[in-house]
Amino acid sequence: MGAVVSALVTASVAFAPGAAAADVQSEQWYLKPMQAEQMWKVSTGKGIKVAIIDSGVNPRTDSLRGQVLADEVPENVAYGATDDYDGHGTTMAELIAGTGANGGIQGLAPGAKIVPYRIQTKDQQDGEEKRKTATELEALRAVADTDAQIVSMSFGSDIAYPEIEAAIKRLASKGKLLIAAVGNDGEEFINYPAAYPYILGVSSIDESSRVSEFSAYGHYVDLVAPGENIPAYCRPDFTTYCHDLQGTSQATAITAAAAALIWSAHPDWTANQVTRALIDTAGRKWAKDKPTQKSGYGTIRPRVVLADPNYDAGDPYSDPLGKWNKTEGEKLVTEIAPSAASASPSATGGSQDAGSAPADKAAEAESKAEAVSAESSDDGNTLWIALGAAAAVIVIGGAAFGVLRARRAR
Repeated sequence: MGAVVSALVTASVAFAPGAAAADVQSEQWYLKPMQAEQMWKVSTGKGIKVAIIDSGVNPRTDSLRGQVLADEVPENVAYGATDDYDGHGTTMAELIAGTGANGGIQGLAPGAKIVPYRIQTKDQQDGEEKRKTATELEALRAVADTDAQIVSMSFGSDIAYPEIEAAIKRLASKGKLLIAAVGNDGEEFINYPAAYPYILGVSSIDESSRVSEFSAYGHYVDLVAPGENIPAYCRPDFTTYCHDLQGTSQATAITAAAAALIWSAHPDWTANQVTRALIDTAGRKWAKDKPTQKSGYGTIRPRVVLADPNYDAGDPYSDPLGKWNKTEGEKLVTEIAPSAASASPSATGGSQDAGSAPADKAAEAESKAEAVSAESSDDGNTLWIALGAAAAVIVIGGAAFGVLRARRAR
């Protein structure tokens, strides 16, 4: 039913955690322009739990010791939650809540905690191991009844399913803040779940504040965040990081961490208010009521919120994304794939190459117009953010149906 957007770009050099702390954390180029050190004086994300639905999370890395709440995963979906089969989920967890201990990745919200969910992927060999692993749908349903406030989803599919949409709506009704990667195919086609209502779709820009060519784009892009040239685990033994990996997955994890910083500083806020704060303070050079197809509302800047203790996040019960959800929301029920409830589970997927360019001149012109600095000219918090490149896709439990997706219109 779904596909995990994995960041597997080849790197020429790998380095061992614990042996090159300066190398690893210096490659997290976004920490300084985001003014992470200053933000941590106000908030570290303490008290916030982030559910990561991915390839599992290894809680035994130096950076994640004490950061993973494995015992809070519902029993029916707990199999393999702490057994990450390719390193992707563990990297996402470290980008969010890693402590940076012994040369590990420094998370943007080191006070937050991670609740890991492992879902089936095409990278898993068929067999008992895979059958015991939760499907995307099972994981989404399970998270709804937990106290995790944020759900980070670095998986995607070009197919929509009624059961998944229903699970997403239930999550939203429970007050969760839902964040998902838009995809890495460089085309005007946003992956689900990012294209479902109530979800913040995250794209990416590079260190030069340019939207990555491989970023998916369209009316479901809400924010951009750092996604290129970031160290990540590239081997399942967790003994080394690799250089310069990239993906919408990284941008999604960093956005989840930004949300955790804000919510921790304002624990009485609702998910709507945290979402609105991210949108209203995003760095952009266009009108807020005219989000673009490549950058949405702009670059995340949590520092702006944290710097103002009296920040007004608006109506706690009004969905900031509702204006767009209403346009196509009802169509999703009739235009998406037939119910997969009776279909035999399958696990298929494909890779997505980085570097796809817009096909026509109009799209190319728009791309150039939007590939501008997203920071405010009067604000020193220049946050460059990049969206993911090569993606290893994971399609989870359920048959695939060739139908056109409904798109919400802006």
